[in-house]
Amino acid sequence: MTSIIITAFNYEKYLERAIRSAIKQSIKDYEIIVVNDCSTDRTKEILDNYTDEVRVYNLEKNVGLSAARNFGLRKAKGQFVTFLDADDYIHSDLLYTSSLFLYENNDLDAISVDYHLVDERGNHIEMINADKSPIACGILFRKDQLFEIGLYDECFLAREEEDLRIRFLKKYKITRIPIPLYRYRMHQRNLTKDDKKMDVFKDQLERKHV
Repeated sequence: MTSIIITAFNYEKYLERAIRSAIKQSIKDYEIIVVNDCSTDRTKEILDNYTDEVRVYNLEKNVGLSAARNFGLRKAKGQFVTFLDADDYIHSDLLYTSSLFLYENNDLDAISVDYHLVDERGNHIEMINADKSPIACGILFRKDQLFEIGLYDECFLAREEEDLRIRFLKKYKITRIPIPLYRYRMHQRNLTKDDKKMDVFKDQLERKHV
């Protein structure tokens, strides 16, 4: 089985698109987990409409992205896991393509796919090479390997994916498939647009891995 983990915090505008793309995957043996990180918008109301297709967890307090992803990982039943941000969406063959590589190649550790940058409406901006500009999502991991390296460091409120990648690559490898099966949405609420905050987290990352 494969698990898709979606973490959501106040993304009511985009959440349904993410869930619908997860529901429409072309394989059968998978699950969808949504961790609602104590959203204050209509996220919970939206999720109430998908309880037949999705395992929903509504957290009682806001714990942050790293802790929310770890919560989802601990609930996941799949041998393989991937993350989908609540403001993004995926191609219907993402799980099929990535899981096929892992099932048929025991020497492979994780599979990443290229991605399209899209605007608010989902219009294509450009295609991105996942090796040159890696993101946290759209990577299919073997779940036991993530547990082995200690999951996400919950001290990181941003750049958590960079810290995880550094620790993962010390022992394992991420193999890229040059097919754009993930859609990364650019909008004004992207945390990475806040340069001052990102500089703080960059310093935190550098101190840890000096």
